[in-house]
Amino acid sequence: MIFKVYFQDKITEVPVRERTNTLYIEATTEANVRFKLKERGYNIEFVTAVDGAYLEYEKQSENYKVLEI
Repeated sequence: MIFKVYFQDKITEVPVRERTNTLYIEATTEANVRFKLKERGYNIEFVTAVDGAYLEYEKQSENYKVLEI
């Protein structure tokens, strides 16, 4: 399953919409996503599963690239 992760680059950074980044990652659960990204030091704001029509829409984005860890 593909998950979309909203995050700040640094764990100490306060979430601000204008500086929020996103990435896509393949994992089995949200907990698995957080485990895979733990070593990167991101301040993860939100993780959501992406499937169906929403996934097809996201694939059309120029920023769509699935991170493989």
